[in-house]
Amino acid sequence: MSNTISQIEKAESEQQKAIEISGSKAVLEALLQENVDKVFGYPGGAIMPIYDALYDYSEKLKHILVRHEQGATHAAQGFARTSGKTGVVFATSGPGATNLVTGLADAMIDSNPIVCITGQVFASLLGTDAFQETDVINITTPVTKWNYQVTDATEIPDAIAKAFHIASTGRPGPVLIDITKNAQLQLFEYSGYKKCDHIRSYRPEPEIRNEYIEQAAELINQAKKPFVLFGQGVILGKAEQEFKAFIEKVNLPAAATVMGLSALPTNHKLHVGMLGMHGNYAPNVMTNECDVLIAVGMRFDDRVTGRLDKYAKQAKIIHLDIDPAEIDKNVKTAVPVWGNCKKTLPMLTALLKENDHSA
Repeated sequence: MSNTISQIEKAESEQQKAIEISGSKAVLEALLQENVDKVFGYPGGAIMPIYDALYDYSEKLKHILVRHEQGATHAAQGFARTSGKTGVVFATSGPGATNLVTGLADAMIDSNPIVCITGQVFASLLGTDAFQETDVINITTPVTKWNYQVTDATEIPDAIAKAFHIASTGRPGPVLIDITKNAQLQLFEYSGYKKCDHIRSYRPEPEIRNEYIEQAAELINQAKKPFVLFGQGVILGKAEQEFKAFIEKVNLPAAATVMGLSALPTNHKLHVGMLGMHGNYAPNVMTNECDVLIAVGMRFDDRVTGRLDKYAKQAKIIHLDIDPAEIDKNVKTAVPVWGNCKKTLPMLTALLKENDHSA
């Protein structure tokens, strides 16, 4: 008898845990679990079920109505940069979704974490050139870290959990989730939301190789005129203090990219200005006069380097970056240091001999 009662209580408990909600509400519940409180967007027919559901969440989620979907992506970028959170965007199918492309491309290049949620035509209409149907997945593949199309409401919690994990970890970037209208309307048993902290095929940070840290330290210790370039990677890695300790131990003069400017106070004695064609004269000259060039969290884009065939020709280059694809992409390095600079900088600093290269 007691076993029967126990089974009944267990069944009742499971029924209480699993409630029936729509795919649209599952989207909004997922956002709340990811601590989202602001969404930038512009409504349209294919995403209207999510907007209808949003009415019941108006006290928990603030929707900021933009005048154009591109504006939503740029607003989400600005929000991500200033808050340190992941920006969220809503847009409809077809022209609404394609209007996101410029912002997605900008977020991809500038490493801004944003999650775009687009509506899509009914799954039964996919591939028929239905009203305002576009293949947003193939269109946005080159300008997103990851994108995914949901055609069944049961996929929504896991898809959004993966989206936030991918957008915010490693080198941050944009992610797009395309949800068909039937999935937004579909009712399903919702048993809660679980945040994602691991995806088998996704490695946000490369393995740190100690031998490269040692080689980099040896080059810096032997250098006569070393020079440091730092970019947004220092800020994204929350490594401002580690970077400051690194340059101060050896008195390394350092120059910023435009995206890295706030990683080091501009009045710091070792801050020599901004690099590149829009930057200051002195750091550009120092780039071509140094014997060891240490790049931290920057990608050697053309606004910094100018002509690659004449860039830093006297220097051996050490490149610290979380994204292995950026190392040796534009400038050939002597020592690549893979990994999050919040972890690699202290390891490198510990091996440096105190010196004064600021004179």
